[in-house]
Amino acid sequence: MGIVLLILQIIGIIIGTLIGLFILELAIVAFIPGISVPKQSLEKVKQPTKEKDVKPSWSRKDVSFKVKETSLSAWLYLPENLSAPVPCIIMGHGLGATKDTGLESYALRFQEAGLAVLAFDYRHLGESEGEPRQLVWIPRQLEDYTAAIDYARSLKEIDPARIALWGTSLSGGHVIVIAAKDNKIACVAAQVPLLDGRVSGLTAYKHKIISLGHGLRMIMHGQRDFVRSWFGLSPHKIPIVGKPGTMAVLAFSEAYEAFGKLAPDDFINEACARINIRIDKYRPVKKAAKVSCPVLLQVCEKDIGTPTSLVEEAEKPLGKLAEVISYPIDHFDIYTGDNFEKAVNDQLDFFKKHLQK
Repeated sequence: MGIVLLILQIIGIIIGTLIGLFILELAIVAFIPGISVPKQSLEKVKQPTKEKDVKPSWSRKDVSFKVKETSLSAWLYLPENLSAPVPCIIMGHGLGATKDTGLESYALRFQEAGLAVLAFDYRHLGESEGEPRQLVWIPRQLEDYTAAIDYARSLKEIDPARIALWGTSLSGGHVIVIAAKDNKIACVAAQVPLLDGRVSGLTAYKHKIISLGHGLRMIMHGQRDFVRSWFGLSPHKIPIVGKPGTMAVLAFSEAYEAFGKLAPDDFINEACARINIRIDKYRPVKKAAKVSCPVLLQVCEKDIGTPTSLVEEAEKPLGKLAEVISYPIDHFDIYTGDNFEKAVNDQLDFFKKHLQK
């Protein structure tokens, strides 16, 4: 009996020591001065404007709605010569992106097809209110999506029974999670969706897109920002996208170049670093079984973050509700050029099928 107690005491001392060391590590990381990450400006690439993407004067209204007394900025697109309530597509962008980072190209196509669109900025980003600025926090973004749906349903121009969700990358996961909670959603289009942050991270390590050293430094930056938030201190920020080998949430050339093409000149390429220790815990694929509406999954075959096995895991519980379209391209290729045309046309076909009477 004495030996057992001694062993338990030793285990308790070891656990206590490890907890103490972890708390010390957090304190050092959070409060030591001089830890900062260099900012990275985007190298802007001017995109050719297509005639069909030039918006007419009547096409867009600036609107707003509130979430917990915080005002969110949105663009409302209504079809011309509106005579009856129409379906509406709710659009929120991916990680750190704002509504003026390419969403209008999609919105104008949907509007041209007779559909309304509500594209919004999450709290803390773009033209929406919210402090600290540049906070990408998944629970709040899900609340923002829900508030956008409620706002759209309140508009006399919108048919509340025909609300669709559109998401891409991080928000491609959001729309699955929201649809699992709201059984009144008519359909969902998830473009290159983040289905499982844990699997995506492990796959990136496996394919050496992210090194172990880089990952550990990212965790440290995330801890610094998160712990500082507990004490009401200024946030610790890192670039959203960056060149390979630098500190950024997405530190690889495809992401950096894509944001350079899509983001406006005044885009702020920063995010509060705490997203680094949250995104791996986000697993929308686990909510797929609770979705009761049609779901379009648009996946890219060269997208390392979404392996085939993960797509199959999402598709299986959806059964006949799932429509999967694969493209022989990488994650960020889908936003521009011919790849955009293919993707948006597939989305249009899907929305027409499930939204138009």
